[in-house]
Amino acid sequence: PSGQGPAVLTSRTAELNWSRLSVSTETLESELEARGEERRGSREALLRLLLPHNRLASLPRALGSGFPHLQLLDVSGNALTALGPELLALSGLRTLLARNNRLGGPGALPKGLAQSPLCRSLQVLNLSGNCFQEVPAALLELRALHTLSLGGNQLQNIPAEIENLQSLECLYLGGNFIKEIPPELANLPSLNYLVLCDNKIQSVPPQLSQLHSLRSLSLHNNLLTYLPREILNLVHLEELSLRGNPLVVRFVRDLTYDPPTLLELAARTIKIRNVSYTPYDLPGNLLKYLGSAINCPNPKCGGVYFDCCVRQIKFVDFCGKYRLPLMHYLCSPECSSPCSSAPPSSTSQSESDSEDEASVAARRMQKVLLG
Repeated sequence: PSGQGPAVLTSRTAELNWSRLSVSTETLESELEARGEERRGSREALLRLLLPHNRLASLPRALGSGFPHLQLLDVSGNALTALGPELLALSGLRTLLARNNRLGGPGALPKGLAQSPLCRSLQVLNLSGNCFQEVPAALLELRALHTLSLGGNQLQNIPAEIENLQSLECLYLGGNFIKEIPPELANLPSLNYLVLCDNKIQSVPPQLSQLHSLRSLSLHNNLLTYLPREILNLVHLEELSLRGNPLVVRFVRDLTYDPPTLLELAARTIKIRNVSYTPYDLPGNLLKYLGSAINCPNPKCGGVYFDCCVRQIKFVDFCGKYRLPLMHYLCSPECSSPCSSAPPSSTSQSESDSEDEASVAARRMQKVLLG
């Protein structure tokens, strides 16, 4: 176009860079058709096509025929409301960058995406800065994805089907309206980086402790008041970002406690006193109930609990600098004061029975960002 420089074509990298030239879809269409004709007679295939920050309202139709070997397509910063069927012809595409557009309506993604070759080829997908109110079902079938970015949209929740993306290593969902983290998120064995900052999340499910590959967890600017104690089981976690949450700043105990039922009292007695029994002595439902006993985490208590427990927030020192509130479940109110004969402390009574957890965590954690 008049007053603009030409597209940059780099033979060495097989890249066509048409960034920030304010070209219209019509102008780009003719140029790409010409490039496609030129390259069909050449041994060198175009691998990278950069079209960010133009005036594109739709994908060029020429993408559907002339660029079967394309590996990276960047259409960020345009005015796209839909990614058309041309996308499905890019059978070798590995990276699709379409952030900061107007995507989010019911036709934002092409029909047949879940059955296309992109399910096997696409590894990086960035749709941040669009208008999605929910994660499109078709994205949850892109099982080769390593990185999925949907930050800065209008997402209300994370679907349980996120567990389908078994190859996922990085999930960016910051800057949405998410209130809950589904337990199914813990079923992603390769997840290294999880970004859930700037949402409305109030609690973290203990199942996240199963993310044994997780190295970075960003939860800043949410509504968290505590974390599950199981978070200490994230053995590879190096960075935990928590700033901007209403985390409690002093020791807090929640003594809301409903007395245990007669069934639970009897079951506790059997477990604590090691009363012997065989499968022939009790009905199946009672055997199952006895098998569900949970050991009290208080090291000074040998008790168990079933349905009735006391919630207690304990502080654990991280890196000798921050005190992190973790949720514990105890068998009775008495367990909240393991040193009952000692006078009440002005700080935390949980320090003694959290000492081992704290020392392990302090050795492991490199960054805990609370402020």
